[in-house]
Amino acid sequence: MSTIRVELGPDSYDIVISRGVLSRAAEELNLNRKVLVVSDSGVPSQYVQTVLSQCKQGFSFVFPSGEESKTLKTFEKVLVCMMEHNFSRKDCVVAVGGGVVGDLAGFASASYMRGIDFYNIPTTVLSQVDSSIGGKTAVNLDSVKNIVGAFHQPKKVLIDPEVFATLPKRQISNGLSEALKMSATFDPELFDLFLKHDPFEQIDLVIEKSLLCKKNVVEKDEKEMGLRKVLNFGHTLGHGIESTLLDGSLYHGECVALGMIPMCAPDVREKLVRCLEKLELPTSYAFDEQKVKQAMGHDKKADGSKVSAVYVPQVGTFEIREMSLSELYGLLPLIQA
Repeated sequence: MSTIRVELGPDSYDIVISRGVLSRAAEELNLNRKVLVVSDSGVPSQYVQTVLSQCKQGFSFVFPSGEESKTLKTFEKVLVCMMEHNFSRKDCVVAVGGGVVGDLAGFASASYMRGIDFYNIPTTVLSQVDSSIGGKTAVNLDSVKNIVGAFHQPKKVLIDPEVFATLPKRQISNGLSEALKMSATFDPELFDLFLKHDPFEQIDLVIEKSLLCKKNVVEKDEKEMGLRKVLNFGHTLGHGIESTLLDGSLYHGECVALGMIPMCAPDVREKLVRCLEKLELPTSYAFDEQKVKQAMGHDKKADGSKVSAVYVPQVGTFEIREMSLSELYGLLPLIQA
């Protein structure tokens, strides 16, 4: 077992990484009150039941899996569920699931009675290495991702790598894309692990090193005023692609994988592509270029006609480049199949 402390003054919290910790949740979290366990239909029901069985007074809210559920309508249903069960400020929400579950449950807990306790138990690689910490919670509006939300730090995060036993390999690769993203910008040693070793066999270490990268960023820039924007590496182009694929033919991490490729120096790109191929992640895709351009124009990181984009000149370093939308559009052919 290892514990990572995220130091944010009064909002500080621990991330506990331990195999089997799901079945010991009550030892780590205060479940001696009303607890709403929020999950989605893609999460094995036994994970929800394992947490509920440890609660003094537990309720569950399960919504249909997928990005299309991450809406104000689902958000409202979570709030109504808490209200109908007379939740007070002393009660809490526990997210059991991937990034969509964590974002939605976190935003609901941030908003109900102006904020109640929130615990996160991420069950995908993607959410474990990235979205489970940092306090960014949100829902989508129309086709714009994460445009409505709040910063609301969890009280604690529990990470149990044993949950990967129920994940398809594609989902594991999808999550490792975000770990690779952090290694490219912050940690050459972790990047080397991807390049020269088997990240699937050393996944516990990959998770821990990725979380240490993100912890250091969040501590220095909790509200994304500067450094934290580096975590958007690959997202400017990736979100543009993801927003147009309403059929869900690519996962979030797969879109980020594509988005990283044009945003680095040629020698870094060559190594990055080797890592992506090893992880069985896409290095090109037949997307609708016109729709992607339109989506990027609406991206929340756009400021007028300029976008702050993250560029990697060499592994473990980064630059924030102010790029015009037309410059970004010009990079799309590099990943167009």
